Amino acid sequence: MKWYILQVHTGFEKKVKASIEERSKQDNLQTQIGKVVVPTENTVEIVKGVKKTSSRNVYPGYVLIQMDFNDETWHLIQETPKVSGFIGGQDNPTPLSDADANKIISQMEESSLRPVPKYHFEKGEQVIVTEGPFANFHGLVDEVKPDKGKVSVLVSIFGRSTPVELEFSHVQKVS
Repeated sequence: MKWYILQVHTGFEKKVKASIEERSKQDNLQTQIGKVVVPTENTVEIVKGVKKTSSRNVYPGYVLIQMDFNDETWHLIQETPKVSGFIGGQDNPTPLSDADANKIISQMEESSLRPVPKYHFEKGEQVIVTEGPFANFHGLVDEVKPDKGKVSVLVSIFGRSTPVELEFSHVQKVS
């Protein structure tokens, strides 16, 4: 079996996955269709002092499928609702290399063990405060504390740079 990439309607990745798995059972094609994977990663954010873990699609609008490519499996995929088609050619798509497929799957497994922060800030980056008593103040990131979900920002108060510790969700990057 080889890995292929399907283009699907954005927001319907999980429904397409479930539909393909169900239809492969109904049509008795379990030996020809292996894994169906929606590439996701777990993110962590701290909201009001509580750590919240959520999942997000890494590649919205795409699903990985491991299968033997033949007429039966091609028809099953093409007839699945919300599937636009294969990436790399509709009639004879180019399979994904095993190395690339394994890399994507290992990234998913790694993020489930160690969720990535939802917000990413770097020292020296310009931000604007969106909430709290310093709302609408501009400042520079002085220190990032991902374990606490906080960032120390230097804001100008009465002409002096003053460090203020804020939650990730209370600041926004300046474009």
